[in-house]
Amino acid sequence: MPDLVLRSARQPGDTTFSDVHITGGVITQIVPAGTDSTRRDSTGTDSTRPHPTRPAPAVAGPTGTPAAVDLEGRTVIPGLWDEHVHLTQWALTGARFDLSAAASAREALELVRAQAIAAARPTPLIGVRFRDAIWADAPTLRGLDEVTRGHPTALISHDLHCVWLNSAAAERFGVRVDESGLLREQAAFALTIALGQLPDAEVDALATQAGARAAARGVVGIVDFEMTWNPGVWQRRIANGFDSLRIDAGIYLADLDRAIAERMHTGDRIADTRGLLSVGPLKMLIDGSLGTRTAFCVDEYPVGGHGVLTVSEDDLVEILVNATAAGLLPAVHAIGDAANTIALNAFGRAAATGRIEHAQFLQADDFARFARLGVTASVQPEHALDDRDTVELNWAAGANRVFALRSLLDAGATLAFGSDAPVAPLDPFTAMSAASSRARSDGREPWRPDQVVTRSQALAASARGRTRLRVGDVADIAILDGDPLTVSDAVFERMPVAATLLAGRVTHGADLFAG
Repeated sequence: MPDLVLRSARQPGDTTFSDVHITGGVITQIVPAGTDSTRRDSTGTDSTRPHPTRPAPAVAGPTGTPAAVDLEGRTVIPGLWDEHVHLTQWALTGARFDLSAAASAREALELVRAQAIAAARPTPLIGVRFRDAIWADAPTLRGLDEVTRGHPTALISHDLHCVWLNSAAAERFGVRVDESGLLREQAAFALTIALGQLPDAEVDALATQAGARAAARGVVGIVDFEMTWNPGVWQRRIANGFDSLRIDAGIYLADLDRAIAERMHTGDRIADTRGLLSVGPLKMLIDGSLGTRTAFCVDEYPVGGHGVLTVSEDDLVEILVNATAAGLLPAVHAIGDAANTIALNAFGRAAATGRIEHAQFLQADDFARFARLGVTASVQPEHALDDRDTVELNWAAGANRVFALRSLLDAGATLAFGSDAPVAPLDPFTAMSAASSRARSDGREPWRPDQVVTRSQALAASARGRTRLRVGDVADIAILDGDPLTVSDAVFERMPVAATLLAGRVTHGADLFAG
């Protein structure tokens, strides 16, 4: 790999420029920029391109000297990670029709009717991102049958925990539905997997496109929690040329014995994958979701019930002990406040560390236990804005304890940001903006602004604890057209990314490095 110098780079918050030297994919020097290449930004802190009229050429030096590119004051940050992704589902979502605009079951059915008229009959009609938790009317099997007229149709909820299907789809996939037409939790997961059973080459091509889109947002790695044997899927994809991201391949509880037999340990690099693939955490779900009213909660939902607990505390303790002994970091899905208490109890009893995925709703006494037990809160800040109306309808009594990122940080917890794509876009700036403003540029007032975190804290949660480049780091770098600590909220939410490097190799923004 050729050596490279990033000249006239600026780290977040800095007013002076540096030259970043990369050798063998590692940052070997960060030194003050040379006098002749040092320039000050005269266009203000909201500038997204400090010197728009002057090109930033890459200069290849003579043999034995490094190539160089003048960044002209652009900001360099550690490459970003999305800590919770369902990559195949995210890749497939772009080929499915969107129901997120539907404010009622009636509106959703009209959107489906229009799609059914134009759809090719042999192919199942698949929609995504409906939100029945905020609808005044309810999904019905009869209603979906009427608008689809025998065309197999399946609609996947925004949180992936529910599927609304018609009679033709139920027959085609061999499932039973009641008069609602809804499948929830494990039945929904199984059908969602079946809907994605396309030829490997077709799905892998979509995954490659999704990886390129992620790299274009400064992403260098993801933790993939697709519900499959992820190590095998990613070995195939990387062997066939996927090279835009690092992948931590999550393992599900059903595959624990296989992972142990293959002597897999979280963090281990998997051979023959060009250093891109590592063993991820061991994922287990112990409750449902807010959108389906299946997250396990202390208080009863307005529609009745407390949600579902799928793993008892005693059983979870045994799983955590076994996972820890096998060298696999536990990642426990817990959304409701009762589920999070059970998860934290189990971590304490098992003397295990790990992660809680989502940690959306917490009891007041549990915030400090994350730090005390060494459990990371793997959270998705954009969900706070997506779910604010659903929270007010279902968890209003405890809304001050929902998506409480500031309370977690103040209690000493470690945060790791993700998207849960396709539940939210695979874009760390969307997540960081939601966390630091509790608002988006849609005109609504910030929601629970007492729970904002700083931009620097949001960056650390998106870059595995780092906010600045350091000598000795692998050169996984995002190059931005503005300083993430000082640009306006509107710019930060859609931060322009000029280029992304993976161990010094360009995965996005090749034009910046063109000679």
